[in-house]
Amino acid sequence: MVLDIVTYGNDVLRHPAKPVGAIDDGLRALARDMLETMYHADGVGLAAEQVGREEAICVIDVKAEYEKDAANAEFNRSVEMPLVMVNPRIVASEGTQRGTEGCLSFPEIHGQVTRAMQVAFEYTDLDGVRKSAVARGLLARAVQHELEHLEGKLMIDRFSPVQKLSVAGKLKRLAAH
Repeated sequence: MVLDIVTYGNDVLRHPAKPVGAIDDGLRALARDMLETMYHADGVGLAAEQVGREEAICVIDVKAEYEKDAANAEFNRSVEMPLVMVNPRIVASEGTQRGTEGCLSFPEIHGQVTRAMQVAFEYTDLDGVRKSAVARGLLARAVQHELEHLEGKLMIDRFSPVQKLSVAGKLKRLAAH
């Protein structure tokens, strides 16, 4: 089922997610609905807060062809897509990358964001198995973006003052809905 995506101005986007205690059929159904919603909106990632939920779960699907750097695409091949992460956390990061980012909760708003080039992260899968992975490039960017959503942080928090000013009118219109 395609869920409604919460946009900027809704308080749920600023609330930190609550850790998931047990993986059950309800959580699996939420994950399926989040993936369907993400695909329907042509996104590469979606956190529970973005569909009005508080569970610490996010979904990501970065296809190899989305990655601009073939070496990063090859490096990320070991991370199975789609990636469904419950109670995820980043355990290490290195390097930096700067690139244009968008967000399903900020339609028509994009901006330059600096993030780590590579991240090591842990999560629980939908079978209750704790896993770890390392990602580079676009996948690393998506992991960081979605995990920040779970902390109540937003892409615009990383915008420069000039970028924030340039999208102020769009943000005001979004918040008014």
